[in-house]
Amino acid sequence: MNARVLARTGRGHARRAANGSAAEGAARAGLTARGVIYLLVGILALRIAFGSGDRQADRGGALAELSDQPFGAVLLWALGAGLVGMALWRLSEAVFGVTGKDGHTAKKRLPAAARCVFYAFVAYSVLAFAAGTGGNGSSDRQSRDVTARVMEIPAGRWLVGAAGAAIVVAGVVIAVQALRRTYRKKLKPGGLSPRARLLVDVTGVGGGTARGIVFAVAGAFAVRAAVDYAPDRAKGLDDTLRSFADTSLGPWLLGCVAAGLVLFGVFSFALARWRRV
Repeated sequence: MNARVLARTGRGHARRAANGSAAEGAARAGLTARGVIYLLVGILALRIAFGSGDRQADRGGALAELSDQPFGAVLLWALGAGLVGMALWRLSEAVFGVTGKDGHTAKKRLPAAARCVFYAFVAYSVLAFAAGTGGNGSSDRQSRDVTARVMEIPAGRWLVGAAGAAIVVAGVVIAVQALRRTYRKKLKPGGLSPRARLLVDVTGVGGGTARGIVFAVAGAFAVRAAVDYAPDRAKGLDDTLRSFADTSLGPWLLGCVAAGLVLFGVFSFALARWRRV
């Protein structure tokens, strides 16, 4: 057996492993972990809207909330492990292709690679928090610090502006896809009862739209920071959510967006159950 045959055989084994039960378990664990974070962030934002919130509505606040629960340390490690599973699943999609039509094209693989990097970072921050070595920093402070550092380099303002514009576009795409219910293409065929489909549609449309709006607004703040050359204008998740309460609709708008994030958390749980992997 020559080297080429061995290499082909090795790739075949790796592909089957990536598409097997281990990858499916990693994907479903990751979607569940994502749902927990969005659910907690949404609940924290609801508390802020009703004037009873004393924690930031971001990942750090969600982790602190989880750590206060019975067996909080165990829950944090489980959450981190689930997010590691999400990163590995996205890595397998980037390497071997995404499930569905045109799954092996660069148009599908590159976003999977970007998601892999993102969830690897999130998993690291959660595990660092669980280990007591960090990961609990404010998203607002982190956003301002990163923006300030980037602006110090040549063409930094343009980079921040471009990144902000990309986040705005991503938010719009997320919201439009939710309204168009494109997530239905990723569900198991014939695997949902009428009640389950209604649950997926309500949480998918409402949650996905709210998530897209939050992304778009956060990106708009980054663009404004670049235009004004003012890193302090960049906002993390908590400040972005609180900005909704500063509009003419006040806390009611924040409450609606927060409820949408709770719905997205439930939607992630539904995907963990019924998504094709």
